[in-house]
Amino acid sequence: MRLRPLVLALLAVVLLAIPLSASAAPPPVPRIAYVDMQRVMNELEEAKLAKARLQKWLEARQKEIDAQQEAIRKEKEAFDKAASTMKEEARVQKANELQQKVMEIGQRWERSRLESADRERKEMAPILTKLDEIVAGIARRDGITWVFEKREAGVLYADAAFDLTNEVIRGYNAAPAKK
Repeated sequence: MRLRPLVLALLAVVLLAIPLSASAAPPPVPRIAYVDMQRVMNELEEAKLAKARLQKWLEARQKEIDAQQEAIRKEKEAFDKAASTMKEEARVQKANELQQKVMEIGQRWERSRLESADRERKEMAPILTKLDEIVAGIARRDGITWVFEKREAGVLYADAAFDLTNEVIRGYNAAPAKK
Protein backbone atom coordinates (compact mmCIF):
# COMPACT_ATOMS: atom_id res chain seq x y z
CA MET A 1 0.00 0.00 0.00
CA ARG A 2 2.86 2.36 0.62
CA LEU A 3 4.05 1.97 -2.98
CA ARG A 4 0.80 3.30 -4.40
CA PRO A 5 1.13 6.87 -3.00
CA LEU A 6 4.73 6.98 -4.24
CA VAL A 7 3.70 5.92 -7.76
CA LEU A 8 0.87 8.46 -7.77
CA ALA A 9 3.24 11.22 -6.67
CA LEU A 10 5.73 10.36 -9.43
CA LEU A 11 2.92 10.24 -11.99
CA ALA A 12 1.71 13.67 -10.85
CA VAL A 13 5.21 15.13 -11.19
CA VAL A 14 5.61 13.68 -14.69
CA LEU A 15 2.18 14.95 -15.77
CA LEU A 16 2.95 18.43 -14.45
CA ALA A 17 6.34 18.48 -16.15
CA ILE A 18 4.98 17.63 -19.60
CA PRO A 19 3.02 20.86 -20.08
CA LEU A 20 5.97 22.92 -18.80
CA SER A 21 8.43 21.41 -21.26
CA ALA A 22 5.91 21.63 -24.10
CA SER A 23 5.33 25.33 -23.46
CA ALA A 24 9.06 26.17 -23.28
CA ALA A 25 10.25 28.22 -26.24
CA PRO A 26 12.22 26.29 -28.83
CA PRO A 27 15.88 27.22 -29.12
CA PRO A 28 16.59 29.98 -31.62
CA VAL A 29 17.37 28.90 -35.16
CA PRO A 30 20.96 29.79 -36.02
CA ARG A 31 21.39 32.33 -38.78
CA ILE A 32 24.26 31.65 -41.15
CA ALA A 33 26.11 33.81 -43.68
CA TYR A 34 29.38 33.72 -45.59
CA VAL A 35 32.07 36.05 -46.91
CA ASP A 36 34.29 35.47 -49.93
CA MET A 37 37.56 36.69 -48.37
CA GLN A 38 39.52 36.09 -51.56
CA ARG A 39 37.27 38.54 -53.38
CA VAL A 40 37.44 40.98 -50.47
CA MET A 41 41.25 40.92 -50.52
CA ASN A 42 41.28 41.35 -54.31
CA GLU A 43 38.97 44.37 -54.19
CA LEU A 44 40.21 46.31 -51.17
CA GLU A 45 42.61 49.09 -52.16
CA GLU A 46 44.58 48.69 -48.94
CA ALA A 47 45.10 44.97 -49.65
CA LYS A 48 46.13 45.72 -53.24
CA LEU A 49 48.76 48.17 -51.99
CA ALA A 50 50.06 45.65 -49.45
CA LYS A 51 50.32 42.98 -52.15
CA ALA A 52 52.15 45.43 -54.44
CA ARG A 53 54.68 46.22 -51.69
CA LEU A 54 55.24 42.50 -51.14
CA GLN A 55 55.61 41.86 -54.85
CA LYS A 56 58.18 44.66 -55.19
CA TRP A 57 60.19 43.23 -52.29
CA LEU A 58 59.98 39.71 -53.75
CA GLU A 59 61.15 40.88 -57.17
CA ALA A 60 64.15 42.65 -55.62
CA ARG A 61 65.08 39.50 -53.70
CA GLN A 62 64.65 37.36 -56.80
CA LYS A 63 66.95 39.67 -58.80
CA GLU A 64 69.64 39.31 -56.13
CA ILE A 65 69.39 35.53 -56.15
CA ASP A 66 69.30 35.39 -59.96
CA ALA A 67 72.46 37.53 -60.16
CA GLN A 68 74.23 35.26 -57.68
CA GLN A 69 73.14 32.15 -59.58
CA GLU A 70 74.35 33.65 -62.85
CA ALA A 71 77.74 34.46 -61.31
CA ILE A 72 78.07 30.88 -60.05
CA ARG A 73 76.99 29.50 -63.43
CA LYS A 74 79.73 31.51 -65.16
CA GLU A 75 82.25 30.43 -62.55
CA LYS A 76 81.21 26.79 -63.10
CA GLU A 77 81.61 27.13 -66.88
CA ALA A 78 85.09 28.58 -66.43
CA PHE A 79 85.93 25.78 -64.00
CA ASP A 80 84.69 23.11 -66.42
CA LYS A 81 86.92 24.53 -69.19
CA ALA A 82 89.98 24.77 -66.96
CA ALA A 83 89.42 21.58 -64.95
CA SER A 84 91.40 19.36 -67.30
CA THR A 85 94.52 21.52 -66.95
CA MET A 86 94.28 21.89 -63.15
CA LYS A 87 96.06 19.77 -60.61
CA GLU A 88 93.85 17.27 -58.79
CA GLU A 89 94.08 19.09 -55.45
CA ALA A 90 93.20 22.49 -56.97
CA ARG A 91 90.33 20.96 -58.97
CA VAL A 92 88.82 19.32 -55.85
CA GLN A 93 89.19 22.54 -53.86
CA LYS A 94 87.51 24.63 -56.59
CA ALA A 95 84.68 22.07 -56.94
CA ASN A 96 84.10 22.21 -53.18
CA GLU A 97 84.06 26.04 -53.28
CA LEU A 98 81.46 26.00 -56.05
CA GLN A 99 79.36 23.47 -54.18
CA GLN A 100 79.55 25.63 -51.04
CA LYS A 101 78.39 28.69 -53.01
CA VAL A 102 75.44 26.73 -54.43
CA MET A 103 74.47 25.67 -50.91
CA GLU A 104 74.71 29.27 -49.68
CA ILE A 105 72.39 30.45 -52.44
CA GLY A 106 69.92 27.72 -51.50
CA GLN A 107 70.04 28.88 -47.89
CA ARG A 108 69.54 32.52 -48.94
CA TRP A 109 66.56 31.50 -51.03
CA GLU A 110 65.06 29.59 -48.09
CA ARG A 111 65.61 32.56 -45.73
CA SER A 112 63.98 34.84 -48.30
CA ARG A 113 61.00 32.51 -48.55
CA LEU A 114 60.56 32.50 -44.76
CA GLU A 115 61.03 36.26 -44.58
CA SER A 116 58.48 36.64 -47.36
CA ALA A 117 55.87 34.69 -45.40
CA ASP A 118 56.64 36.78 -42.31
CA ARG A 119 56.35 40.04 -44.27
CA GLU A 120 53.04 38.90 -45.75
CA ARG A 121 51.65 38.16 -42.28
CA LYS A 122 52.79 41.57 -41.03
CA GLU A 123 51.33 43.38 -44.06
CA MET A 124 47.99 41.59 -43.93
CA ALA A 125 47.51 41.41 -40.13
CA PRO A 126 46.04 44.92 -39.71
CA ILE A 127 43.75 44.41 -42.71
CA LEU A 128 42.51 41.06 -41.42
CA THR A 129 42.00 42.44 -37.91
CA LYS A 130 39.89 45.28 -39.28
CA LEU A 131 37.94 42.82 -41.46
CA ASP A 132 37.25 40.59 -38.43
CA GLU A 133 35.84 43.59 -36.54
CA ILE A 134 33.63 44.57 -39.48
CA VAL A 135 32.30 41.04 -39.98
CA ALA A 136 31.59 40.70 -36.24
CA GLY A 137 29.77 44.06 -36.23
CA ILE A 138 27.58 43.06 -39.17
CA ALA A 139 26.84 39.68 -37.58
CA ARG A 140 25.86 41.25 -34.24
CA ARG A 141 23.73 43.91 -35.94
CA ASP A 142 21.86 41.39 -38.09
CA GLY A 143 21.65 38.60 -35.47
CA ILE A 144 23.81 36.24 -37.49
CA THR A 145 25.09 33.29 -35.47
CA TRP A 146 27.74 31.93 -37.85
CA VAL A 147 29.78 33.60 -40.60
CA PHE A 148 31.89 31.29 -42.74
CA GLU A 149 34.69 32.05 -45.16
CA LYS A 150 33.41 30.75 -48.47
CA ARG A 151 36.55 29.01 -49.73
CA GLU A 152 38.13 27.90 -46.44
CA ALA A 153 34.92 26.37 -45.08
CA GLY A 154 34.60 24.23 -48.18
CA VAL A 155 31.35 25.90 -49.22
CA LEU A 156 30.66 24.69 -52.73
CA TYR A 157 27.34 26.47 -53.08
CA ALA A 158 25.49 29.03 -51.04
CA ASP A 159 22.53 31.21 -51.89
CA ALA A 160 23.60 34.77 -52.65
CA ALA A 161 21.10 35.98 -50.03
CA PHE A 162 23.56 34.79 -47.37
CA ASP A 163 26.60 36.49 -48.94
CA LEU A 164 27.98 39.37 -46.85
CA THR A 165 30.97 40.06 -49.12
CA ASN A 166 29.73 43.33 -50.63
CA GLU A 167 28.62 44.62 -47.25
CA VAL A 168 32.02 43.76 -45.73
CA ILE A 169 33.84 45.61 -48.54
CA ARG A 170 31.60 48.67 -48.10
CA GLY A 171 32.05 48.52 -44.33
CA TYR A 172 35.82 48.26 -44.64
CA ASN A 173 36.05 51.19 -47.05
CA ALA A 174 33.76 53.29 -44.83
CA ALA A 175 35.62 52.51 -41.59
CA PRO A 176 38.29 54.99 -40.52
CA ALA A 177 41.86 53.86 -41.17
CA LYS A 178 43.85 52.72 -38.15
CA LYS A 179 47.44 53.81 -37.75
